[in-house]
Amino acid sequence: MSNADKGLQQCVCMTRDLQPTASGQQRSKVSFGALARHAATFLLLTLAQTASADEAFYRGRSIDLIVGYPVGGSNDNYARLLSRYMGRHIPGSPTIVIRNMPGAGSLQAVNHIYNSAPRDGSVIAVAAPTIALDQKFGAQGVRFDTKRLEWIGRANSQVALVILRSSVKVSTPQEAQREEIVMAGTGASSTIAIYPGVMNRLLGYKFKFVMGYKGSSDAMLAVERGEVDGMNISWESLDANHPAWLPDGKMKALVQFAQARHPALPNTPSVVELARTDEERRILDALMSTVEIGVSFFTSPETPRERLNALRRGFDKMTQDPACIEEALKLRLPIQHKNGEDVEKLVADLIDLPEALTQKMKAVYGPD
Repeated sequence: MSNADKGLQQCVCMTRDLQPTASGQQRSKVSFGALARHAATFLLLTLAQTASADEAFYRGRSIDLIVGYPVGGSNDNYARLLSRYMGRHIPGSPTIVIRNMPGAGSLQAVNHIYNSAPRDGSVIAVAAPTIALDQKFGAQGVRFDTKRLEWIGRANSQVALVILRSSVKVSTPQEAQREEIVMAGTGASSTIAIYPGVMNRLLGYKFKFVMGYKGSSDAMLAVERGEVDGMNISWESLDANHPAWLPDGKMKALVQFAQARHPALPNTPSVVELARTDEERRILDALMSTVEIGVSFFTSPETPRERLNALRRGFDKMTQDPACIEEALKLRLPIQHKNGEDVEKLVADLIDLPEALTQKMKAVYGPD
């Protein structure tokens, strides 16, 4: 018999000692304080037993961290930061090993987690913040249900922005609306192409994509070499890899994809500001809610609840670890933490959007 079972047996025996009086009330042979102490002991033993089971599972084990992108982008950078610190805060201190699995704008990685990966908490992943919309809109290649994924936590929101070479003769969104702008693209399901594609369909812009770049690092090189006019890129990736591009005037920011302006980009309008009607504003605001999902990590469906909790609380503690915070600042990777329960709600809210709004969003969603 386990210690927790013994504690429960003691509590049960004590409640049996309660005897009825003539008035129907119960007189106890033990004090309420004693019963409370035994109940607390049972709870502590149960928690200790759960922690011990998690520790036994994770000790000496490695956790695969699947990144749905190539090396060098913001999701990959956050994943590598996580791999150095999160294991310290999980019972058993497992090693976390990065596995890059790019393809279809990260859908390949999500399909793997959902359909093929073990459902025991030994594999976690990070993918595009738009995967709930890909599912909701019936995008090609989706073989998952984001409401059944087990969400661990968010490292940061993920604001993206269109940057252009300084030599491009366009400086404002209004000027850009009249000109064709050639952009570097990766995959059709990547936000690199999706967000500007929304501007094309909904607002009448003329972004044209050259597809086939392996990731944001290759796309940045293409912009730098003058192969294209610009690209859509996450703010964190730009700031981490080329922090001087905007301040030095080598590149200029045209528009940011967010519900409101990022504090670091106060002079760059958000795409929601470009709406011409209330309906356009509602569509853009709903689409930009994916920014709040941001760089969120998840694991397979049906992961045992106690193991999911170990991963969630380990993630929470990692984001408060002074060593992790210090390295994140050095790498220019800001942390705006949300716990797994909050991310789960954000995803559910997207999936449960009203059907009429969903159809309007679907009509403009995707690359051009």
